[in-house]
Amino acid sequence: MQRIFSGIQPSGIPTLGNYLGALRNWAALQNGHECIYCVVDLHAITVFQDPKELTRQTREMAATLLAIGIDPSKHIVFLQSSVRAHAQLAWILNCVARIGWLNRMTQFKDKAGKDRENASAGLYVYPNLMAADILAYHATGVPVGDDQRQHLELANDIAQKFNFDYGVEFFPTIQPLILGHAARVMSLRDGTKKMSKSDPSDQSRINLNDDADTITLKIRRAKTDPEPLPSEPDGLAHRPEARNLVGIYAELADLTPAEVLREHGGKGFGAFKEVLTALLVEKLTPIAAETTRLLADPAMIDAMLRDGARRAAAIADPIVAKAEDLVGFLRV
Repeated sequence: MQRIFSGIQPSGIPTLGNYLGALRNWAALQNGHECIYCVVDLHAITVFQDPKELTRQTREMAATLLAIGIDPSKHIVFLQSSVRAHAQLAWILNCVARIGWLNRMTQFKDKAGKDRENASAGLYVYPNLMAADILAYHATGVPVGDDQRQHLELANDIAQKFNFDYGVEFFPTIQPLILGHAARVMSLRDGTKKMSKSDPSDQSRINLNDDADTITLKIRRAKTDPEPLPSEPDGLAHRPEARNLVGIYAELADLTPAEVLREHGGKGFGAFKEVLTALLVEKLTPIAAETTRLLADPAMIDAMLRDGARRAAAIADPIVAKAEDLVGFLRV
């Protein structure tokens, strides 16, 4: 059975974009795989976090993972900072990775922006920690989106260099898992921008804890254009907001955009927004209700995370200890 690893930052309640782009795939992968899912709080502090907010958002993310259907009795859900093997292996991989490799990482350039000299060193070596997250478990499958492909390639480069430097076949090759097409959900206020938790307008996104009334209002206010829906997908080419709403419906209904347009083409957006709202409420409000229920019992969430960390460490600690032996660390 293939071992899969994936992590998500505790940056607040996930959006519809996070759900359709990644999290629902996490739930689907539980069938036929050994899954290790991590709330990556070490990655989160590569940019400053308010400590109280980080604590709150970490529990929220853990609760959301359970609410979307992750089963912690059959798989592992834990906090990155609770398993020290991540940081231990990350330092070794810092010393294996090359500066030139990191200089090519486009995500650092994007996140650091023009003021790179003031970016944290942690943000710069973020990809090495990501490699450690995966390699500490000898995981061979990682579900990835377009923004993480380069980091996964780097993780394989680091693994291969470690194996070459120490004359071993220790770290396995990591395979990207592409589950169908990657759903890319755009802002409800601007169809050319990705839906994001960092957007200052809450009206730009559907959050997984939004209630039915909030979802209804957000879809009603979602930007559209004056034309009716086309009958063919080609008609969406230069209509980003229309394309986004049709795409959301298609993803939630497990249809293609062409199938959606065969049913709804020619209709105005008023009618289409009504059926889209009904579908969103049907699919998402049970997740919101379950998240709220779980967050009412933080002790239960913490106990689940402690058990997950214990089980994760039982896998990672021996692997990282062997890596330390291969490097030549003296055990006294």
